[in-house]
Amino acid sequence: MSQNDTAIASGDQVSELYWSLVAKADKNFSKLRDLPYYEHHRYDTYFYKVFKDYTQLWKFQQENRQKLVEAGLKRWEIGDIASRIGQLYFGQYMRTSQASYLSEAYIFYEAVLTREYFKDGIFQDLNLANKQLRFLARFLTVCLVSNRREIVHQLVNQLKMLVAESKRTFPENDFKEWKRVIRDLTKFLKVDTAFMNIWPLRYSIVLDLDPDHLPRVACTKRNLKLRDAILCSYHPNEVKFSELTTDNFRMLQCLEWEPSGSFYQSSEIPSSGQNGALAGSASIINHSHEIIDPTLPQNPRKALLYHPSTTHLIAVLATVCEELPIDGILLIYISASGSGAHASISPSHVGNVDDTKNANNMIQSNAVSTLPSCSACDTLTTSLDYSGGLNIGPCGSEGFNIIDPSDLVPFTRRPLFLIIDSDNSKNFQAINKAQKGEPVAVLLSPAASFPVQGPIDPPLSSGSQFTSFLTVPLQAFITLLGFSSSDIQMENLNKAQKILSLSLNKWGEVLASSDTIHPVWAQVLGDPFLRRLLLRFIFCRAVFALYAPTSGKKEYLPECSPSLPDAFLPTTSSSIPTVLQIADIFGAATMFNIKDHTSR
Repeated sequence: MSQNDTAIASGDQVSELYWSLVAKADKNFSKLRDLPYYEHHRYDTYFYKVFKDYTQLWKFQQENRQKLVEAGLKRWEIGDIASRIGQLYFGQYMRTSQASYLSEAYIFYEAVLTREYFKDGIFQDLNLANKQLRFLARFLTVCLVSNRREIVHQLVNQLKMLVAESKRTFPENDFKEWKRVIRDLTKFLKVDTAFMNIWPLRYSIVLDLDPDHLPRVACTKRNLKLRDAILCSYHPNEVKFSELTTDNFRMLQCLEWEPSGSFYQSSEIPSSGQNGALAGSASIINHSHEIIDPTLPQNPRKALLYHPSTTHLIAVLATVCEELPIDGILLIYISASGSGAHASISPSHVGNVDDTKNANNMIQSNAVSTLPSCSACDTLTTSLDYSGGLNIGPCGSEGFNIIDPSDLVPFTRRPLFLIIDSDNSKNFQAINKAQKGEPVAVLLSPAASFPVQGPIDPPLSSGSQFTSFLTVPLQAFITLLGFSSSDIQMENLNKAQKILSLSLNKWGEVLASSDTIHPVWAQVLGDPFLRRLLLRFIFCRAVFALYAPTSGKKEYLPECSPSLPDAFLPTTSSSIPTVLQIADIFGAATMFNIKDHTSR
């Protein structure tokens, strides 16, 4: 055999080995993507297996790039590998909430974008055009969660231009699904404005009270830490991008640490490739330092569920409770319409008109598997005194989409922190009458949506009012009054934020030193995330109780169970001054019935 024939044979062997590595990695990636949220240990095993596959694949194509190109390897196929690695990292972030995975996902996606791997031949091949569209949509999700707002807007413009050009180039395809994605994204960004992101939703050790200096709780035998959270949101026609709803998006960020204690927005954030050989061997992009602050604790692990079946939600609950550490508490957040009102459009959740399920399936990296019906779920007791639950899915199979208070009772054997944002929230007060060992900390939204002052655009909501008060309290207060961002000066915002922060910290100190606080609340005050939610609830309840259009009407008042000490009732001397001072900064003191309560 001649030297030339030997080289050809060697090239064929390299190409054959490369494509066998691609097939193996793709096969294992598909298995990983289809695993449901409730199998954490199995998922972790598969993740590291797929991680190893792609490390080997990327290193091999680097070492044999010339031979592979000569054998027909295209540039977009290299980009496809890098894009898959980004998907892998982001999927692991969504499963574990570890910020380092989110950072690495951004690095790989940014590399694909800046190196224009999909550019060549994009308007000659429909499949390639769709690959670029899916890549941009996934990268948009990563940038949204990372708070890189300027990059988000750049990607939106690229997505719009690509869809428009693809429509002209491939006239037989109407790209209707992608036009819906763009429309949903545009509405999502109108809701998630710069005004809503003036301060980080994440817990910042610069802006929030240092967790190492939280007041010591006087009367508690144990201190629980938020280890896991299940976030479930579904409303008909709500504003969302893919399966990321406004409410879940805000709550997701509210339960995480702000990287390095600072609020970054759109800078080119570098990384050292902390997560192992893959990023190091890839050398996709030249970064010099890591954004993740190693001194920060790990984020609580979160499962985001978008209109799951009841059995799926219960399966996730069961697994999380089984894995919950001895010092851990599980937060359950459900934002949904009451089961008796699922066909109506809630005024606080208006936006999307069409179902974008097909396009969502195209851009989701982690498909949610449908679980078989769990027989144990059918035997739960129904002795609670309630009249309906929450509709966590679209109309149709109502029974399969309803979560009732009794469905949660078996899980009260472990510590729970329950937040219900619904017009049917009050029915979940009954859960503490039937708990199986651990009283539940419960925060409940008002049963009715608030009338908003001023010229608010009715077809577009800024998300649930109650959830907004728990995640962006000052912005929620201003929106309640009917003001827009253009009406507010930054100087006044900073004044109001300072007053609010000082008041919340003072309330936290008083609660921690109280000898009448219920043990359920005392044991969570040492956790910075839960403490912040509770204190913001107190502020929210005071605002709603004093707001003139709804003052004295119980249907507009949020509730908690067990009760807080009387000093924290919404119309006491501890709450009124805070509401009055903030309202006065914005010239809105007359919108609150302050005098009626101070004269008593």
